[in-house]
Amino acid sequence: MEEYRRIADRVEAAVRDGRLRPGDRLPPQRVFARRHAIANSTAIRVYGELARRGLVVGEVGRGTFVRAVPPLPGPALAEATGAAPVDLQLNYPVAEGQSALMAPGLAALARSDVLAEAVARPAAATGTPEAREAAAAVLARPGWAPDPDAVLFAGNGRQAIAAALAALVPPGGRLGVEALTYPLVKAVAETLGIRLVPLALDEEGVRPEALAAAHRAAPLAAVYLQPTLHNPLSATAGEERRAALAELLRSTDLTAVEDTTWAFLLPDAPAPLAAHAPERVLLVDSLSKRLAPGLTVGYLVVPGRFRAAVAEALRSGAWTAGGLALAAATRWTGDGTVAEVVAAKRADTAARHALVRRRLAGQTVRTSPHAYHCWWELPAPWRAETFVAAAAARAGVAVTPGGAFAVGGRDGTGTAPDAVRIGLASPPPAVLDEALGRLAALAAAGPEGAPEGLGEAWGGLPLPPLF
Repeated sequence: MEEYRRIADRVEAAVRDGRLRPGDRLPPQRVFARRHAIANSTAIRVYGELARRGLVVGEVGRGTFVRAVPPLPGPALAEATGAAPVDLQLNYPVAEGQSALMAPGLAALARSDVLAEAVARPAAATGTPEAREAAAAVLARPGWAPDPDAVLFAGNGRQAIAAALAALVPPGGRLGVEALTYPLVKAVAETLGIRLVPLALDEEGVRPEALAAAHRAAPLAAVYLQPTLHNPLSATAGEERRAALAELLRSTDLTAVEDTTWAFLLPDAPAPLAAHAPERVLLVDSLSKRLAPGLTVGYLVVPGRFRAAVAEALRSGAWTAGGLALAAATRWTGDGTVAEVVAAKRADTAARHALVRRRLAGQTVRTSPHAYHCWWELPAPWRAETFVAAAAARAGVAVTPGGAFAVGGRDGTGTAPDAVRIGLASPPPAVLDEALGRLAALAAAGPEGAPEGLGEAWGGLPLPPLF
């Protein structure tokens, strides 16, 4: 093994076992070379190798810093979690008292005859007539309801997205996506060999002219959109924008995958894009946010001409729903549990946004009072990766860097967005309040200092002895 790789292995071991913490700054390369009795050129290669492994991030004029959460091998469709005690990366809302609401539905399934039917065989992609009727009721909005016969089922929303994309976009095909998009879509695209094409955004989401231009440049196989409470920006497209997108889909012969996972939080949400172009839009959704991530089901509303291909993708990918989860979801819909939990979560978002307004007052934050996440454009001179590292190491809070959502040049323009997404859903309100306060204090201190109580001063600490 070449010398620079051996040294990089030793630095990586120090990061993995905690001797080097997220946010620690490595010494200048010439200092590193002197300490380890190696040539400057070898030190440059060591730092390059560490960056290639995702262990460090370099900032022009400031130095090289250990990243917040060094990536480890894991399932392609897994959502990363932070190493810090307060995790504002994961974003799974749990309403107070929802377990008590859900218990009767599960108790009904405990009867031996009912349970035997639920677990006797894998659920089909088409579920059961009762399940399709329940799903259509869950997904219905004022002025629109899906045809129950158009509903297919996946194990969760991620698998629903994967099946839709696998059915629509061949390997090597081009998929238009928002320039800032759900990171899971990036992982799915990489797994399926799909090329992502970033589409410019405004306050309502994807700009129709950006979609048209991308398709003219080279044909797109499909487009993935989040028109309601977009993740991470919380943008919602109005009726005129949706009508314009629908007309564009028809005129360009394009098909869209519409992700409505967070739309349930918006009481007066516009009708989905699928209502404007039902023959051109595959709608995906799930119960993981509405209800609970531990026992969930993914939904797809699929136009007839795509139904067989999507059903085959679900079967071949082993992405169909479990029989027990599908039976439970059907009961929770019918007995009103889903509606009660949704109402509780809508009230919960309002309470959590009051904390955001108080703790991040004066900051540049993009969000909606109905969303469970917010997009914080960091004050200068903070850089996103450095802030994420400092937040984990100094404040004990894990947040997601803007680059995790960016497509093609990270934000679609060739630059890294100096922003973070904060998930508001998972911790109890008191914990969230304290975490937001720590983040605000860290932002105010700047990258060259840390507020009292957040650990040692940020910046020029020498590299601790590694070997």
